[in-house]
Amino acid sequence: MLRELPIPPHFNPSKADSIWRVPYQERASEALEWLMKHSITASETDDFRVCLILIDVQNTFCMPGFELFVAGRTGRGAVEDCQRIASFIYRNLASITRIVATMDTHQAYQIFHSVFFEDEDGNHPTPYTRITVDDVKSGRWRVSKEAARTIGISHDYLKAYVRHYVETLEKGGKYELTIWPYHAMLGGIGHALVPIVEEAVFFHSIARSSQPLIRTKGFSPLTEHYSALGPEVKRGPGGEVIGERDEQLINHLLTYDALIVAGEAKSHCVAWTVSDLIEALKERAPSLVSRIYLLEDCTSPVVVPGVVDYSTEADLAYKRFEAEGARIVKSTQPMNFWPGMQG
Repeated sequence: MLRELPIPPHFNPSKADSIWRVPYQERASEALEWLMKHSITASETDDFRVCLILIDVQNTFCMPGFELFVAGRTGRGAVEDCQRIASFIYRNLASITRIVATMDTHQAYQIFHSVFFEDEDGNHPTPYTRITVDDVKSGRWRVSKEAARTIGISHDYLKAYVRHYVETLEKGGKYELTIWPYHAMLGGIGHALVPIVEEAVFFHSIARSSQPLIRTKGFSPLTEHYSALGPEVKRGPGGEVIGERDEQLINHLLTYDALIVAGEAKSHCVAWTVSDLIEALKERAPSLVSRIYLLEDCTSPVVVPGVVDYSTEADLAYKRFEAEGARIVKSTQPMNFWPGMQG
């Protein structure tokens, strides 16, 4: 039976826009007291299994002033999303079986970072530059020899690969190759989960005896990796493998009765993850798509005033997902009122 719980006293939503150390031992003791006080059972006893999928809830996307802060149109988008995500976890502690959190994970020399490309004068593209098929064919932007040498791949191969890459994106109807600011750098503070959400995930882990599944993505230097379930381009110009769909994660997600999705950004990593998830579920049985619940108030689109605004694309994507059977819900609405929940 789905039920809501009160918010633990330690929860302070005003801290959502700051970085701090989670006091693990203190929270663990409180979580054990909380489970006794509210008769919270271990996750393995759940008859109706609920998975909360958190997409890239990391400092690099969710902290004002960080590299790719997802401001949305409110200017505080990701901060407000994290407040609601943490609150949702606490209120639904007894109903969420497991939390799966994905983490965008990068290094300097990757195909979407400026150092990878240069013009005829050796200048690198600025962040948010879009590189089109025509740009590559004309030589406006070309792979730098330093990038080829650094990642240990032939410069001639990389030139052919980049042309294949942008053509594949165009044929697949995906976003043009975008040069992003350096972000989610492995080992950096931007890579870490947002503290207010990390704290809630940890509290849930102790209270429900449920180890969270943390999944990294985006480490390949040769492809963007918006979706948590697979890279944007999976094969090179000769058919060689660049990346594969994460069948292990997909099979794990199929063991749940409800899949709740939140995180950043609605226009990119969330949208492509949901798209791939719907495709994977439809391969098994189209009816499985109705297991997906999208927390529309816990995600925001990429908006950089005067530069880019993906709000319209994000909203259109969610309309497509709903038309295919996914359910659009709000975190503030009790789960037992959601359509189709528990049958």
